[in-house]
Amino acid sequence: MNKAALNFSRIFVGILFIFSGLIKANDPLGFGYKLEEYFDVFHISVFSPYATGIAIFLCVLEIVLGALLLFGFWSKKVSTGLLGIIIFFTFLTFVSAAFKVVTSCGCFGDAIPLTPWQSFSKDLILLVLIVYLFINRNKILPLTTNPGQQKIGLIAVVALAVIFSIYTYTYLPVLDFLPYKKGASLPEAMKIPAGAEPDLYLIMYKLKNKATGETKEMSDKDYLKTEIWKDNNWEIVGQPVQKLLKKGYEAKIKDLVISDASGTDYTKELIENPYYNILIVAYNLNHTDEDAIGKLNAMTLDLTEQFNIRTVLLTSNSAQDAAVFSKQHKLFAEIFYADAVPLKSMVRANPGIVLMKNGVVINKWSYQSLPSLEKLKATYFNK
Repeated sequence: MNKAALNFSRIFVGILFIFSGLIKANDPLGFGYKLEEYFDVFHISVFSPYATGIAIFLCVLEIVLGALLLFGFWSKKVSTGLLGIIIFFTFLTFVSAAFKVVTSCGCFGDAIPLTPWQSFSKDLILLVLIVYLFINRNKILPLTTNPGQQKIGLIAVVALAVIFSIYTYTYLPVLDFLPYKKGASLPEAMKIPAGAEPDLYLIMYKLKNKATGETKEMSDKDYLKTEIWKDNNWEIVGQPVQKLLKKGYEAKIKDLVISDASGTDYTKELIENPYYNILIVAYNLNHTDEDAIGKLNAMTLDLTEQFNIRTVLLTSNSAQDAAVFSKQHKLFAEIFYADAVPLKSMVRANPGIVLMKNGVVINKWSYQSLPSLEKLKATYFNK
């Protein structure tokens, strides 16, 4: 019985750590964005410039610890490392849930979004299993006791995890779980079906009795039903607070608004263009790859002259900064503006390129993996 429980715990924890690490390694830049949220919450933004590097390290660490646990290698060190990590993350998810500082922990990336309390519950279960493994660490038997073979296994796992993380960082996620993935129709993803229920809220008032000093909270419905508003002794203090009762239908894309420098909304016009069009996404012009911008500028100018393809650059920078950048780099593309959050989701690169037609994402690339002009023409525009 004890052996079965130990094997179950070892296999379950090992596989879950590998899965969690791989899912995040599939999108290390996205995991880096999530880490930046935590850095801001805990007022340690000094680490933000290194968020992606830290993200890759954590992904590799999860995969390696999970694999070594399955192999049974160095059980004392591995179980100690797992215990330290799970204690840290249990604390982190509890803080996120209790104080509502981060709405999603990013434990399984965008593949399996979890609420803070779901993340905390998951970590509690893992904590129990890992404590059990730590207590019985001397009973974990390795697949091999040969030191050379163990080192080869470690090197192989580390190498594969690092190579995979760097590949997805350079060439975009292998599996795209975001609503802007290849083949997605953005207009459809932004629609709310007819008859879909919206979020249901309750408005809460804080009341104070001017005569006795007594305070109470009351919903807007009870406020009207009890007719307490007729009693001049009771007054509303502070601002009413909305309390979510029931989550309604939520569009896959709910925060994409594209405008020009004057604030005019161009979202519909740009994402429903019936012809081939190119979106160059540079959410932060201050940290974008300027060499890539120059190459893209030359490429899109050529495509426009030959195929009349509309090219726009999307950024979250101010219009003033974008104007300076455009003049400095002699940009051909039109410049439009959107919030950084949807732009980061649109393509995991700065800059990234999205090829669209009739509202559908035909393909997208990181600036480091853009195909040659001749290949683009042969694949899409010379047909």
